[in-house]
Amino acid sequence: MTKVILILLVALVLEAVGVVFLSAGLKEIGEMKSVSAAEIGRIIKRGVTNSKVLLGVLLEAIFFIFLLVLLKQNDVSLIWPLTSLGFVLTALSAKFILREHVAGTRWIGVALIVVGAALVSWSEKNKPARTPAQADSTAQSRAE
Repeated sequence: MTKVILILLVALVLEAVGVVFLSAGLKEIGEMKSVSAAEIGRIIKRGVTNSKVLLGVLLEAIFFIFLLVLLKQNDVSLIWPLTSLGFVLTALSAKFILREHVAGTRWIGVALIVVGAALVSWSEKNKPARTPAQADSTAQSRAE
């Protein structure tokens, strides 16, 4: 379980920093002035040439690869709820990298996410052990 948590935390740090870079890059690109083919082309061109957007996309892609590996090896009911910790890291990244003001009520929400993730993690530790027959049937269904 410790290995899963460590891999997930590395992935979530990459994701949080990726989101921050995407946000910063998108703010540099600016808003669409109108809905037209030319304006959409301008936005796309600025996006694919913006280093912050590109770095954000790269970090998000690496996060997704980590997530695929974790989902392949673990229960989705464990991994997916734990990805909510990414919101915690993103709030911290926004506060300290982007210098955003994060209100107290948001920090309360972040604390609730941490409590929820702790409960999910605790439930994994207290999950009944699989019998050899259950393990064999799971391995057989994966092979098919």
